Amino acid sequence: MGCAVHEVRQQPVSLLPPPGSATSSYRVAVPVPPPPPPLPQAPADLTRAITTLLANFNGTAAAAVTSIDQGWTVAYNGNRPMPQQSVSKLWVAMTALDLLDQGKLTLEDPVVVRREDLTLFHQPIASLVKGDGYQTTVRELMRRALTMSDNTANDRLLTYVGGPDAVRAFLTRRGIQNIRFGPGERLLQSKTAGVTWRQEYSLGGGFNQARSALPQSVRLAAFNAYVANPPDGAGATAIAEALMRLKQGKLLSPGSTRHMLDTMAASRTGRARLHAALPPGWTLAHKTGTGQDLMSRNAGFNDVGILTAPDGRSYAVAVLIGDTTAPMRQRQELIQQVVHALVANRR
Repeated sequence: MGCAVHEVRQQPVSLLPPPGSATSSYRVAVPVPPPPPPLPQAPADLTRAITTLLANFNGTAAAAVTSIDQGWTVAYNGNRPMPQQSVSKLWVAMTALDLLDQGKLTLEDPVVVRREDLTLFHQPIASLVKGDGYQTTVRELMRRALTMSDNTANDRLLTYVGGPDAVRAFLTRRGIQNIRFGPGERLLQSKTAGVTWRQEYSLGGGFNQARSALPQSVRLAAFNAYVANPPDGAGATAIAEALMRLKQGKLLSPGSTRHMLDTMAASRTGRARLHAALPPGWTLAHKTGTGQDLMSRNAGFNDVGILTAPDGRSYAVAVLIGDTTAPMRQRQELIQQVVHALVANRR
């Protein structure tokens, strides 16, 4: 006879405690990330020195000093939009290098500068522009714009990269805030003077003659409107932060970053500003900016750059003077004194 197999049905086992019974406590340890390190504190003596210097200056001025290695910032009027003037050439060059990084242009791209591209004030390239134009390259336009502050070289580069909107798009895409970009050299300067721009003003002192022919009341109203709300206005803190990010390689590719900094280091302008205060062994990559004068007033006297000490530590410095009756020597001295304060009180 076969063996009968009797299956015993298992009762399901409940994992829940019976009603009314005490429940066991289960605790799971959730890892808690450590708190972020405290933000580095700026040297107190440097803060006091910068505040004293700018508070006692005869005019509207702003400054920011940022430690690129430690991250602290000392600023006075740091968020107030101040006229950039030719400091804004930095953003045109960076826009061009960003397009280079995207493969949309090369530094050797040929560019023709024609008479209709000429601007005003400082434009040494104008002497090279003959009847059929002057053949140059993106590289050369950038070099002239940054090292010589050539207005026409900068405006031609600006046109080549897509105009003011392209520069504004670059600033927005990179998260650079509180830095405005104006309408280009001709429209910016003519509006500041109260002049309606005509291209013939670009040659033979035509702009200066048109400006001088205006009633003083018209010039004063235009000048006051510019310094009150500059279309190229920027905060000193924002500029210092952008320079820090440039140095850290956060705005451009490594190759473009090197090219930008090397070109800024070759600047020939403003030797009595930041450069004049450099101690032995320090280096500077910078860009100056200078606005128009009306009577005894000046609308924009600036120098911004990256200062590197012999120990390798770097600092982004922006000094912007927006409206002042102080003579040029006092403006230069204010910029120099900011460097002296940094050197004496850094850490």
